[in-house]
Amino acid sequence: MTPYTTPLTKALIFGGKTGWIGGKMAELMKEDNVEVVLAESRVENRADVAAELDAVKPSHVFMAAGITGRPNIDWCEDHKPDTIRTNVIGTLSLADLCNERNIHCTVYATGCIFKYDDAHPLGSGIGFTEEDVPNFAESFYSETKGYMEPMLRCYPNCMILRVRMPISDDLSHRNFITKIAKYERVVNIPNSMTVLYEMLPASLAMAKKGLTGVYNFCNPGVISHNECLDLYTKYIDPTYKYKNFTLEEQSKVLKAGRSNNELDSTKLMRDMPEGIKINDIKTAVELCMQRMQKNLTEEFGTLPDNLPKEVRKN
Repeated sequence: MTPYTTPLTKALIFGGKTGWIGGKMAELMKEDNVEVVLAESRVENRADVAAELDAVKPSHVFMAAGITGRPNIDWCEDHKPDTIRTNVIGTLSLADLCNERNIHCTVYATGCIFKYDDAHPLGSGIGFTEEDVPNFAESFYSETKGYMEPMLRCYPNCMILRVRMPISDDLSHRNFITKIAKYERVVNIPNSMTVLYEMLPASLAMAKKGLTGVYNFCNPGVISHNECLDLYTKYIDPTYKYKNFTLEEQSKVLKAGRSNNELDSTKLMRDMPEGIKINDIKTAVELCMQRMQKNLTEEFGTLPDNLPKEVRKN
């Protein structure tokens, strides 16, 4: 597809006021001297979104709003119309309105629409590409994302980023490592994941370059739950202990299934703008834990004794 060449001067961010990724993108853009407007309208309200686009006149739109459920995606199983309204209708409507106005739209989507299969076996190093058709619909959240993406990719103005198990260097409840560190037991399966410290600046550079289409938006390679928690233990809390259980055991305590997969990073790395460094996932997570150690020590004092109680499981 022909890249959009409009300079990134003014960004309208949906999910920027209360969203995790949207908020981080707003900070990044302000540091980059981009004028940032946090959307007031809700994506499911088409008339309001159209009016805001016409009033703000952004050069670029960033879509980071969506329903993932609280405390997790199991919520979506019991709130299907709400999930569809935002994650499908709202997202497609925003893409459509931006396309009518020839505005580049970056969508922070999900890669949790695949599961290991015979053509992409666990441990094989064969990842799903951007052209592969979603094969995971064992949670309603993933099901909606899976049938929305093929429609979204019809819009020539959209860059669709498949984020997976996002990791940050803070104690956000959305941080994948902080999340699994609170679980009594975890599965241990290698997965593609997204380290936000490296990948969010990459998304900004990609939007500036005017890239469009679908991208597997993960650091190259895979890392397992145990490897993540071992690094958490090494850098954050040496007293931390965890236990594993099987997928079968996990399924008994969850309302919806969970996606496990490896996404191929070839296209992402090929098209990555110059000057952007993306580490393999194991290196990226270790560096992330080192930053987290520094950040938390500065905020709370010596670790692990001064960690907040809600993250001290043991």
